[in-house]
Amino acid sequence: MSANKTIEDLLAGEIKDLYSAEKQLIKAIPKMAKGSKDSTLQAAFLAHLKETETQVTRLEEAAKLLGSTTGGKMCVGMEGCIKEGAEALEQGGEAHVVDLGIIGAGSRVEHYEMAGYTTAIALAQSIGAKEIVTLLQKSLAEEVAAEEKLRSISSNLLKSAPTASKGTKTMKAVAG
Repeated sequence: MSANKTIEDLLAGEIKDLYSAEKQLIKAIPKMAKGSKDSTLQAAFLAHLKETETQVTRLEEAAKLLGSTTGGKMCVGMEGCIKEGAEALEQGGEAHVVDLGIIGAGSRVEHYEMAGYTTAIALAQSIGAKEIVTLLQKSLAEEVAAEEKLRSISSNLLKSAPTASKGTKTMKAVAG
């Protein structure tokens, strides 16, 4: 791995990292959709898969504009987020609760991506790379919208998910 000597070098590395993250998600999102029990959640994952594919294309374009490539870096942060998502899928249990666990994992993924895009946008702005900023801002907006969609679905699922196991006191019961 080469040293970052300039902001442009750092931006190229951020784009490679985001590219690796998005490519990993193209493989992981269908598994999350398949493991979801709620049809709205499944549809949200599949819609975001199409956006993710477009984000990959944008990152390829951004790298090209920068005179860089997208390969050569593995996003270990996203690898960890995906492993947490796999754990949520493996847990099993009541359908709404499983879906809430999947949403939690998905939300962590979205926040990770938002942090990456926000950083890359700031770097691109600092070197006056307006076309790259525009590309990255489109992807950031999609990530924010995807996270908001997960929150909305979560709110609906929370209304009908069981809150406590038999014999377990809830905080309301303890406080009351």
